[in-house]
Amino acid sequence: MKFNLLLLYLGSYLCGGIPFGVVFAKMKGVDLLKVGSGNIGATNVKRALGTKFAYIVFVLDVAKAAVPAYAAKFVIDQPYFGLPAQVFWILAGLFAVFGHCVSPFLRFKGGKGVSTALGMVVGAAPPVAACGFGLFLVLLFATRYMSLASLIAVSSSIVTGWFLPGQARELLPLYILLSVFVALRHRPNITRLLEGTEPRFSINETKNPDLDSSNKSTREAQEELPTDIDLEPPNTEGNSSDATPG
Repeated sequence: MKFNLLLLYLGSYLCGGIPFGVVFAKMKGVDLLKVGSGNIGATNVKRALGTKFAYIVFVLDVAKAAVPAYAAKFVIDQPYFGLPAQVFWILAGLFAVFGHCVSPFLRFKGGKGVSTALGMVVGAAPPVAACGFGLFLVLLFATRYMSLASLIAVSSSIVTGWFLPGQARELLPLYILLSVFVALRHRPNITRLLEGTEPRFSINETKNPDLDSSNKSTREAQEELPTDIDLEPPNTEGNSSDATPG
């Protein structure tokens, strides 16, 4: 059982490290790390590629933590080392969160971990996930601050994980650790929230202005190309100054 758990945790870390946002952006010829906030998550994908790809990346980022956390239930279904089995399920998802934030495929850089944190709780503690995601949606539509909604939703797991029936109380330290970790990943957002400069989330699909200006410049350059260029080779029989230097 110990070997199977270690193998699962390693696989969870590698699975969590897959940067789906970067992969889809690269397929579209976009370097996601140089667009918008430079983050690899769904919010920045929305800026670069639009709403459709943002939803796809969000689902995949949730799934890459939910699957290992759920799979852990088949590896361990009884207390182990004096701890409830649910602790080891959460740990499986937590390794995926760590992989997302410290990806081995991005030179140990990565995202902020909110979507994968949701997936972790979906796979290991669905009631906690339902409460957290519901609170996230309410706050997002009320404030339109993605970062604020994410931070409060993740932190709510501390309360719901303690009071909801059927949840292992031993998970409390892991929920606290997760909340602190996600908050640290959101330090720039917290600073902007305090300064009142944090951008608000928009449901409407947006396009990356840098990409738009780049495409516009390319189109304008193409339109300015002369169409009456004489493609005939220069006459070298006349003045030698007309000849192409060798």
